[in-house]
Amino acid sequence: MSTQRFNAAEHQASTLYLPPGKWLTVLDCLCEHFQAISREQWLDRLARGRVLDAEGAPISAQLAYKEGLRIHYFREVPNETPIPVQETILYADEHLVVADKPHFLPVTPAGEYVEQTLLRRLIRTLDNPNLVPLHRIDRHTAGLVLFSANPATRSAYQLLFPTRKIEKRYEAIAPALPELELPRVHKSRLVDGEPFFRMQEGPGDSNTETLVDVSEKNGDLWRYALYPVTGKKHQLRVHMAALGAGICNDPFYPQVIKDAEDDYAKPLKLLAKALRFIDPVSGEERYFESRIHLAW
Repeated sequence: MSTQRFNAAEHQASTLYLPPGKWLTVLDCLCEHFQAISREQWLDRLARGRVLDAEGAPISAQLAYKEGLRIHYFREVPNETPIPVQETILYADEHLVVADKPHFLPVTPAGEYVEQTLLRRLIRTLDNPNLVPLHRIDRHTAGLVLFSANPATRSAYQLLFPTRKIEKRYEAIAPALPELELPRVHKSRLVDGEPFFRMQEGPGDSNTETLVDVSEKNGDLWRYALYPVTGKKHQLRVHMAALGAGICNDPFYPQVIKDAEDDYAKPLKLLAKALRFIDPVSGEERYFESRIHLAW
């Protein structure tokens, strides 16, 4: 019998530890816990092996409920709306995949997006269910995303980010800042903001750092080169807004645009442009650059 533990993240599954209750079966618990999903939908998922136990084996509709039992399930969104943008694979070997993500495409399943994500598209294209993103960029941001293609070497690549052994360069188009001396380093403490999906700067020791420079000037708009030392959620968007130059077409910063819908003609002018690092497996220097261009 195998002793290998099921890894939900690597299999793109969500995990639920069954809460306290008086249900007879796991199915009963799932139906009440996720009331937006009908019993018929759960039965269909069970029949297709889309609900698993802690070891990764499909469960039956008769499996007895037990508080704290760990269940893995695969999220599904019926009638998911296609996202009319196309990713590009820039590099792929047995260990590493580098993709150029277009604006508006999420990296991983979340909310209303499951199949219409960069991860699921690459899994289908490369026929490799072992793909796992090594980092994230926002759905509104375009550019480079690295994926591990091999569980045996995954940890070596994952360590590049927390140990800061990877150089990241972003580009952004935003209002000119003639009154500021550039380049400059902006440091601040980012904390959860309001609404829940926003971040904001708060008091206390800084936990984010970005080097901001200008690479091109075009009247009232400048093209900025951004070098994030840290990698907090929405870091570059918050930092640019704090400097007085909110990135063009940003629906969240400096103010939330209420009921904003995706406008494919007006993407957020933020691009993960380049990545440089020493490959921890081959020892070679790697440099990748996005083929996407931010138009004025």
